[in-house]
Amino acid sequence: MELKITDSNFEAEVTKSSIPVMVDFYADWCGPCKMMAPLVAELAESYGGKCKIGKCNTDENPELSKKFRIMSIPTFLFFKNGEVVDTVMGAVPKSQLEEKIKQVMA
Repeated sequence: MELKITDSNFEAEVTKSSIPVMVDFYADWCGPCKMMAPLVAELAESYGGKCKIGKCNTDENPELSKKFRIMSIPTFLFFKNGEVVDTVMGAVPKSQLEEKIKQVMA
């Protein structure tokens, strides 16, 4: 199951995470975000315990959107040791996200 990432739990769930984290920055009104949602859910199932998969609603969490300069959605940020190590923007194939997750876990 995907984590709900918010301005208030970001530090605990992402910055201080002992395992890599992928955060999907999205909005409920965004068509491409809706297309990606089932893929993100599948990745959360596949990588549970090895890589956290989270979703951050940009409308509800403006501080995080501003901090990471999220200009278009969906944007996927990949974190390792609390730092952004990779970014994927837009609706992409599940395989592309999976490849990034594997790189971050390596």
